[in-house]
Amino acid sequence: MLMTIDVGNTNTVFGAFDSNDELVFGMRIQTNASRMADEYTVLISDHMRLCSLDIKEIDCAIISSVVPPVTEQIRTSLRRLFGIDSMIVGPGVKTGLNIRIDDPATLGADMCCAGVAAKNFYTLPCIIIDLGTASKVFAVNERGDFLGGIISVGVEMAFSALSSGTAALPLITGGEVSHTIGTNTVDSMRSGVIIGMASMMDGFVERFREEMGGNVKSIVATGGYSPLVIPYCRSKNIIYDADLLLKGMLAIYKKNK
Repeated sequence: MLMTIDVGNTNTVFGAFDSNDELVFGMRIQTNASRMADEYTVLISDHMRLCSLDIKEIDCAIISSVVPPVTEQIRTSLRRLFGIDSMIVGPGVKTGLNIRIDDPATLGADMCCAGVAAKNFYTLPCIIIDLGTASKVFAVNERGDFLGGIISVGVEMAFSALSSGTAALPLITGGEVSHTIGTNTVDSMRSGVIIGMASMMDGFVERFREEMGGNVKSIVATGGYSPLVIPYCRSKNIIYDADLLLKGMLAIYKKNK
């Protein structure tokens, strides 16, 4: 059984795939650069026990990380728990993805995994929306080439900036938006950030389509804030896939093994 770990700036997501490539285990924890390997060992083993998953069933692992201090702690933890050495998504690992950006070595592991998942599990050309700590939109063409994309502020970042950069606006979090025209401060802020983000995604999808010659077959959204934002997008047929990066890691591991 393959353990996949996506270490993001805000959250770390664990998943395990069985021999039929079915996701049979999932765990999401807050990313904490000061957490030690022993703590990860306890967290992983306890959660697996709660899910009635035997530690002995895990015989391989792959890690995608954008937080280097966390990578080695998790790798050490997995070595102690399962007796395995984890594959790390990065230079030297075959992805099958032709990365057509100025310096391919600078592409984040998360964006690489999402691109691989799009190539392997969705109809190309594909636009990928990833709404996490940062908001990202990127494209994979009909040949499976990673073309590049955009990186912008994330939802929580926008709420924090509104509060910290003003004297009177409160610090709030996301929630439902009933009207675009807010009638109080909190509703106006929620509309501004959430509807604003949805409108930005719509705008980028339209512009990406133009630059890709109008030929886009799939639009896939992932990331923790996608369920909050995507329902307000006007772009049609956006598919939400919470496990997109884990699927990408599955494909990368199989390609290398």
